[in-house]
Amino acid sequence: MHVTFSDKDLAFQEEVRAFFREELPDDIRDAMDSGVELQPDMQIRWQQILYRKGWAGVNWPIEYGGTDWSPVQKYIFAREEAFANAPLVIPFGLRMVGPVIYTFGSDEQKQRFLPDILASNVWWAQGYSEPGAGSDLASLKMRADFAGDHYVANGTKTWTTLGQHADWIFCLVRTSADVARRQEGISFMLIDMKSPGITVTPIILLDGKHEVNEVHFDNVKVPVENLVGEEGKGWTYGKVLLQHERTNSAHTFRSEYALRKLRAQANRSVRGAPPLADDRNFMRKLAAIEVDLKSLEYIELRTLAAISSGKAPGPESSFLKIKGTEIVQAIDELTMEAAGYYALPYKAEPSVGEGAETQSALTYFNNRKVTIFAGSNEIQKNIIAKHVLGL
Repeated sequence: MHVTFSDKDLAFQEEVRAFFREELPDDIRDAMDSGVELQPDMQIRWQQILYRKGWAGVNWPIEYGGTDWSPVQKYIFAREEAFANAPLVIPFGLRMVGPVIYTFGSDEQKQRFLPDILASNVWWAQGYSEPGAGSDLASLKMRADFAGDHYVANGTKTWTTLGQHADWIFCLVRTSADVARRQEGISFMLIDMKSPGITVTPIILLDGKHEVNEVHFDNVKVPVENLVGEEGKGWTYGKVLLQHERTNSAHTFRSEYALRKLRAQANRSVRGAPPLADDRNFMRKLAAIEVDLKSLEYIELRTLAAISSGKAPGPESSFLKIKGTEIVQAIDELTMEAAGYYALPYKAEPSVGEGAETQSALTYFNNRKVTIFAGSNEIQKNIIAKHVLGL
């Protein structure tokens, strides 16, 4: 895509590029390049480096500590961040619950929670899906019954990413069952993970990692002041959060970085074999992904412009979710094809400095989820049909 940068934007690009070159710690850079899972302290250390630079709240309003960047500056930052292969921020605080709190929360909630979210002093988890409510989220069963100065929460949330590290969790809970529509009677609550009655049970994924969990709530007391906005309006607030999550699911520049590495690999002769660039069928598939990726970049720029003008992402976030996750999976498949039998998943924990070939299958397995989380791609097509096509 051709984007005309002003002199100011070019200077900003150089500043961002230098920041990632000079401030990304070597141990974190090595872990990212080797595909080693970042430890929680490494992730938080990096986010706090961003915070000290003033670059943690990329899309936050300036009055809450945001960057006040233009759409082009956000484009530049995302691009340089991906090409430096720097860690993505953990989205649950900075990119999900933070925007809900500064949009719908009380002044007291903003003062209490936003500074720590921005500074990555607390780790947040997302409590949406349940054992019987995933893509059909409106069928959620977890209850929070009013009991004077608090609510009593009972139920289970599942697929809770990194919930084993969380200090707080934001949840959609049912506060009323006497409603005309299932989407009514749902509220948005902030729950301290240290509260008595909370149990976290690991779920081990196909790649052998403990990434997700079930979180059980047994008569957990939640102070009334931890209800965000109005009781029964949680579905409205949760949709705003999911639109931000779907927008973040595109990973356009991350995919471009991965595709660049794959193209470079294709041009090399590995272990005496002819380079994959000589395989016209392989290169045809690689070129097809590049075309899809370019169209995705256009959609993301339009969405970025909408966010920068103060709007929440609209139905276009569903386009980003669908196409972005399909591209991620297509790159995974082509990477496995390039690795051949070296992709056999015999080792779940690579060491720093070890090549990524042997874990390409593990990445493939893990990323089968990306077309499901944040609302399955089938659900996104229904949203597009209703809100864009008017069907």
